[in-house]
Amino acid sequence: MSMSHSHGNLLGEPPATLLPPTPEADAELAEGATLAEVAAHHPTVSAVWAGLAEESLHRTERALGDTVQAYAYARTGYHRGLDALRRNGWKGYGPVPWSHEPNRGFLRCVTVLAAAAEAIGETAEAERCRQLLRDCDPALGA
Repeated sequence: MSMSHSHGNLLGEPPATLLPPTPEADAELAEGATLAEVAAHHPTVSAVWAGLAEESLHRTERALGDTVQAYAYARTGYHRGLDALRRNGWKGYGPVPWSHEPNRGFLRCVTVLAAAAEAIGETAEAERCRQLLRDCDPALGA
């Protein structure tokens, strides 16, 4: 008789961490407020920082300052996201699925942080971010 072996965590994987929605920030954006205005009113919302970081990173005529600005915005959203994840039971590991829309702000920040870190030559940081993305949601695996 053949036995199937799993190489997963013998204690089981922790449950997915699902961040709560941010209806106030979402409403402000829907009403036409800028990302900067919403970030000023709701500085704990990673999705707003992700938007600012993505805008900076994807400027058509991007200069080094834009990449550094993207890095700073993404790092802010990353840290605010870590705070939110911990408040919602995350212990520094375990799933943070992209499929849950409120998690996407944090995951977008990690994605931009990886790209901006790579662009400024901070290769180790870029790899740590890519590994974090894989750990949070293997479907993001780059």
